[in-house]
Parts: sequence; C-alpha cells; structure tokens
Amino acid sequence: MKRSQIILAAIVILMVGCTALALTQIRSGRKLGEPGVKTQPRADSKNLEILLPAEIPGYTSEISTQSETELLKLPADTSFRSRMYRAPDGFFSQVTVVTMGTDRSSIHKPQICMTGQGWTIDDSSSRQENIPMTRPIPYTLQVNKLVASMAVQQNGKSLTARGLFVYWFVDADHLTASANQWMLWWLPRDLLLHGVLERWSYISYFTVCPPGGEDAAFGRLKQFIAESAPEYQLVPAANGKSSETSP
Repeated sequence: MKRSQIILAAIVILMVGCTALALTQIRSGRKLGEPGVKTQPRADSKNLEILLPAEIPGYTSEISTQSETELLKLPADTSFRSRMYRAPDGFFSQVTVVTMGTDRSSIHKPQICMTGQGWTIDDSSSRQENIPMTRPIPYTLQVNKLVASMAVQQNGKSLTARGLFVYWFVDADHLTASANQWMLWWLPRDLLLHGVLERWSYISYFTVCPPGGEDAAFGRLKQFIAESAPEYQLVPAANGKSSETSP
C-alpha cells in the first residue's frame, strides 16, 4: 500500500473514531442541531413532522403510506415524510425526506433499498448532476442521479422500466451531494468544535420512465425539483446568508 493511501486510511479511521466518541457524548446531553428542512413538533412524539407541501402548482399529492411503513424500520428517533406528486399529463415523482435524530444510521445508501426492491442500478448512467435553482436565491444544486432497471408485467407482457432516483443531503447550514463529506467531515467537525450534532436530512426524488426516455424524464424531474425544493428546504437562506456546499 502506498504511503498516501496509508495516510488517507488513517485519517478516515480517526474521523470515524472521533465521530463515534462525539456521538456517545451527544447521547449524554450534548445539543442536537436544527434540521435544514421545514418541520414542526409532533404532540405525540419526540420526532418532528416534516412539512412537505401538500400542493405544488400543477400537481396533486398524497402521502405515500406504503413507503412510510417501510421507513418505520429506521431508528426510533428518525423523522420522515414521503409524498407522491402527480401532474395531469401522467408525470409523477415520489419525494421523501428522512431526518436523523441522534442516530446517523437513519440515513443509509439508497443503493441498498433500490436493489432490495428489485432494481438493478446502471452504474454507467448514474452520476452527479447540477440543477440550476432560482429560489430563494440563484445557486446550483448538486445531486446524485441513479438510473436503474426492473422487469415489470403489464397486460400479460414483460416490459423493462427505468427508474430515476435523485438525492442529496442538507442540514441547517450545509448542502452536499456527498455522503462522505457530511459523515466524515462536517458532522464530526461540528460535534468536536461546537458540541452540536447537526440534524442531517436525506432528500430523494424518484420517477419511472420507459427505456430511452431517461433524458426527457430527468429534464422534467429537474424542473420539478427546482419548483418544489424551495418550498420546504431551508438552505440556502432567502436572505442570502452563506452556507457551506460541496465543491
């Protein structure tokens, strides 16, 4: 193993160790940070109600009860909301927000869920993408796009469906497409320097299209993200207050 690789591995191990130590301290009374999405307290729970909008112009929505039943398997202090949005022309997108409490395992790799549901991820088509945003201020939202395939039955015929899964992460002050950045840098840094366990949220959008329709579907999904995300995401701030984003 090269010296640079040894140093990098040592740094990662150190950061993971520091995070584990800090998480132990946070459970002993350290401060839990504010989320980067709109929420309100729940009268019957220590968890938060995630305020995904019921209405987006041009779309109807309903809570995705089946998806939320699956999310109940996450750590008990996880807050979440999942809604299905539909347009009159047939386009749809499921939007899910998962917000951690003191247990960061609330947020895990989406590849695990997708493959568990029968999707095969196309690594050659999956990549990081940029979405131009105009609200609340102009900025570029960096996201991860996963493209996957699944065999489905329709009218007695076997067809192939293509799934587009787009996701990113946000807390009260940070916005990133990189899981490593928030888990191995920002989270332990803020714990050690400020004694605050930042309450990270994992935001995802999912839609389905036929083979060959991926570009058109992603174009529509980008438009929907630009319209809907500012309705519930608090970063960046409308007053132009700077936030840390991935490079």
